Order: sequence, then structure tokens, then C-alpha cells
Amino acid sequence: MCRVRKTEKTTPASATRRIFLLSPANSSGVRAKMMVSERAQFELARRLRQEGLPLGEIFSFISGLYFRGKLAYARTFAQSSPGVPGAFVITACRGLVPPETPITLQELQEISAVPIEPSDARYRVPLERDARTLLRTLEPRGEVVLLGSVATKKYVEPLLGVFGDRLVFPAEFAGRGDMSRGGLMLRAARAGTPLTYVPVATGIRHGVRPPKLPKVPRG
Repeated sequence: MCRVRKTEKTTPASATRRIFLLSPANSSGVRAKMMVSERAQFELARRLRQEGLPLGEIFSFISGLYFRGKLAYARTFAQSSPGVPGAFVITACRGLVPPETPITLQELQEISAVPIEPSDARYRVPLERDARTLLRTLEPRGEVVLLGSVATKKYVEPLLGVFGDRLVFPAEFAGRGDMSRGGLMLRAARAGTPLTYVPVATGIRHGVRPPKLPKVPRG
């Protein structure tokens, strides 16, 4: 599912190319069950049943702040090579999927049925396959930024095996929970100020919980 498509975005030749990998929303949570319910009548659920929805839109509803923050941040700061998407969503059994990819209700149910466990070949094999494809598109200075949990092995183990030192994550993630990370990324995207990237292999992935983020002034 690691697709290459035409993109209009341009990046200065001297800039480091960065592609973002977004961890998926929890497809077994309350909001996911709401979306796939046959009785659901809200607009997103009806569209999902009738024609499908972009994966990014589905996960933004299911996850709320955390995934919305990841998606907004990736769209703001992605710097990919021509013809390569700037962001991909990690899925449970379909490898790396651009967030704009339409997903049907049946496909969402299939994705939800597979656990994200490095020991499960249904998850690991397509993920590593697409990661290797993506690696071949990276320029010499290119990096892959993981926007997801780096404190567990479910994403780190298979991705680090492919990308090595080129797999990085925001240093500001250490010690933060999902909601805090989501808020942090939304603020960074709105301000146009990227976070600080460090290698997953050597960076500090665990830390003391930082103070709560200040409230965003209403405006």
C-alpha cells in the first residue's frame, strides 16, 4: 500500500527531506464502534457505509486530538521527494497507507481485526515491505519521522530494523501522554515551528512527565 503519487509541493534542494509515519487510531475504542455501527446516522458513518472515507479522516474522528495533531503536523512539515507522499499511516495489516486513501467499512473492519504486534506476521510483513519500498525513495539526507509511541516496540522494532539511524522522533514526546502529544503537535503546526528530531536508536524515549501545556488563547 506504499503508493507513490504526483505531488505539487516543492522543497529547497538544501533542506532535509522528511516523511512522516503516523501511528494508527485505536480501532477497538468507543468512537470506532460508533462509526462502524449499522445504526449510526451521523454524516461520517453514513459516508463510510455508502462510499468510504479517507483513512486520515476516519482516524481523526476515532482518535480525536491525538491523531488530528499528528495529521496537521505532518501536513505542515512534510518535505518529501517529488512524487512521494509526505505522510503515511501505519496500519495493522495493510502496511503504510497515505492518509488520503479511501477506506470502505469492510476494509476498516479488516484492519481492526488484526492486532498491532511485531510477532504477528499479518502486521509486520506488509509494514516492513512498505518501509523498504519507502527507504528506496529517500534521498541521502532523508529522514523518516515516527509520530507515535516510541516507548514500546510495536512500531520501533520493525521500523528501526529497516530505517536504522534515519528513523527519528520528536524529542519533546518523551514523558508525554497521547493527548499532550496531540496538543503539542497542533500548536507546533499552527505556529509553523517544527519540533526537535532525534534518532529513535539513541534518543531518550522515556522521561519525566513535563508540565501541562498552557491553554491556547481563544481568539
